[in-house]
Amino acid sequence: MPQTVLGHSVLRSEDPGLLTGSARFMADVEVAGALHAVFVRSHVAHGAVTAIRAEAAAACPGVHSVWTAADLDLPDQRAFSGDAALARPLLARGRVRFVGEAVAVVLAGTLAQALDAADEIVVEIDPLPAVADPVAAAASGALLLFPEHGSNLVGSTPTDPDDEFFADADVVVRLRVAHQRVAPVTMEANGCIAIPEPDGSLTIWASTQSVFGVQGDVARTLGLDVSQVRVRAPWIGGGFGAKGGVYPEQLVVAGLAHKVRRPVRWTESRRENLLGMTHGRAQVHDVELGATREGMFTGLRVRGWADVGAYAIRGMFIPMVTRMMSSGVYAIPKIDFGVVPVVTNTTPTGPYRGAGRPEAAALVERAVDTMARDLGVDPGDLRRRNFPPGSAFPFTTAIGTTYDSGEYEAALDEALRLADYPALRDEQRRRREDPDAVLLGIGIACYVETSGRGGEFGSVEVHDDGSVTVVTGSVPHGQGHETTWAQIAAATLGVPFEAVRVVHSDTALVAHGVGTFGSRSTQLAGSAVREAAEVVLDRARQLTAELLEALPDDVVVLDDGRLGVVGVPASGRTWGELATEAARRHAPLSHELDFDSLGSFPFGCHVAVVEIDRDTGRVTLRELVAVDDCGVVVNPLLAEGQVHGGLAQGVAQILYEGVRYDDDANPLTTSLLDYLVPAASDLPSFRTAHTVTPSPNNPLGAKGIGESGTTGSIAAVWNSVVDALAPFGVVSIDAPCSPEVVWRAMRDSQK
Repeated sequence: MPQTVLGHSVLRSEDPGLLTGSARFMADVEVAGALHAVFVRSHVAHGAVTAIRAEAAAACPGVHSVWTAADLDLPDQRAFSGDAALARPLLARGRVRFVGEAVAVVLAGTLAQALDAADEIVVEIDPLPAVADPVAAAASGALLLFPEHGSNLVGSTPTDPDDEFFADADVVVRLRVAHQRVAPVTMEANGCIAIPEPDGSLTIWASTQSVFGVQGDVARTLGLDVSQVRVRAPWIGGGFGAKGGVYPEQLVVAGLAHKVRRPVRWTESRRENLLGMTHGRAQVHDVELGATREGMFTGLRVRGWADVGAYAIRGMFIPMVTRMMSSGVYAIPKIDFGVVPVVTNTTPTGPYRGAGRPEAAALVERAVDTMARDLGVDPGDLRRRNFPPGSAFPFTTAIGTTYDSGEYEAALDEALRLADYPALRDEQRRRREDPDAVLLGIGIACYVETSGRGGEFGSVEVHDDGSVTVVTGSVPHGQGHETTWAQIAAATLGVPFEAVRVVHSDTALVAHGVGTFGSRSTQLAGSAVREAAEVVLDRARQLTAELLEALPDDVVVLDDGRLGVVGVPASGRTWGELATEAARRHAPLSHELDFDSLGSFPFGCHVAVVEIDRDTGRVTLRELVAVDDCGVVVNPLLAEGQVHGGLAQGVAQILYEGVRYDDDANPLTTSLLDYLVPAASDLPSFRTAHTVTPSPNNPLGAKGIGESGTTGSIAAVWNSVVDALAPFGVVSIDAPCSPEVVWRAMRDSQK
């Protein structure tokens, strides 16, 4: 029997269901007699709700009921349990604060009937001045979203800068790095189904990254014990962090199903998704980096604003992560970081692939490239001078973050080698001598990010037929967890990969758990599976030793998967035989545990090459090389897929995507006709590689990989565009780098 081995590519066991269409997503879950919920949303960015006229809607065919905030009467009317002065209501109460905020909800027998009735509801709103720019919202005298709070600032204000901070620097570069808002654009939009059970409990189907998170919030909102709420996640068509928390609509649907004692389902439209699902990024940083003439960094200072949207919910922690990672891969001796969260009349923000780490990488990597230009040194050489050596790890930065392990120079060297960096610079020099040649830009970005801090549940059980069940608190949504956890269990126990079944995403079948986000799963959930399987293996070896009258140290997994005495293949016992004997002794071959970790710090280096048309400003990404270090790789195929997905989303942010509002905070990108998402044909074939620096903080030696592609590629592509425009004197450019933005940058610099 061939053994499953860690570090080898195993094909995804999830793919047959996707390829044959048998996988069930949210809209595929059939529930007889379910009412359809359609939400009526504010068309005004900021205003006082004076009336909601729903009589005509209530009289429409098929309508069961119409609900407003005044009708809900739930034990907890907030969508989250934070500061009461800033709380988001489940449905708007008295005031709306962004276009798309839910004001009322219609329940009807069919989706078409609910949509028709929703069109009949008239919401009267007296408009108030609105603000979409976080810098303007933070300014003195700005109109307040929450007058009782007294300010649009919802976090601590940075201290005044120290005039002597850069006293030891020979050169100081200053630039503004603005991350535009981006929409997650998950292939599957949001949704849920709430089913009241005869015993008064509630079953929720939700498209979520954390079934236990939804369970807790639904129980709080409805005043139920968590044991009365079962949450299940079907197949999930993408999350990227945006489905990591519960949404007001999900809580309303749960509350109404509990009230009316009928199943209720909600399926989000794409327009609703672009208006209501949390946006990402939306930070603006004024960055200063000091260095000596020899190119040694002396200090980094950052002041900025983080736009959390209309409600300070899941976007609040992201600037803290940016601060945590602001040193990047460099031994910067002092850092002064101050970014204040600000509310605006826009869609609330939240985690999006990277969640604060790409922002940190971009601010420091853009500053490093600017410093290299001012000093007249090669950007790669400047980076190399400021890396902490591998012997310095664990390495604590000036901001107080301790990195577990790293070999940053190895990743840089490998990326430059794969890109043939000297040849690229030679090509660039030749092109710059020709005033008509297409512009060539080369961007380097080294990054480090944080991943996997915390804990996760896992269990392993062997059955009398020799099969194995793995139960995990992780909630996969495309990462391949079923494959990876089965691979880990099979490799540890020596059973066939096909013998392992993975259970997840159901609070009734999983004891507890956290969920899947932040590149945490392999090193936490995977390590939980590994350690639980090792305990089971130890028990099986002890049992085998007793049955064979041998020493446990002499019992091994034989080539055919049985357990027996080393060198005596005829002595083997199958896993099924051992499980049967263990059950007879009332000591089943099973174990469960929570694996906790201080986390890890994946790193790498990306090199981007772009060409820019001088006449139109069109940017073409010619090449992207990504060298990532995620520690020990469990499944190279799946790791590669995670990198490719992250690269695509990073490239999209810099060259294509951007949520836009007008001066009155009206959204301008409310469909995929307006919000530009690249197709596969818009991207080059990526070149990827890995260096391996194991993490000491988990038994697999693994680090996160899900967000690395995004974190590195954003800064690399951004740097490459600015590098291409260097002959025009351009030192900074806003993203997305559309043809118009690039063309204007060239034209304005020539003026």
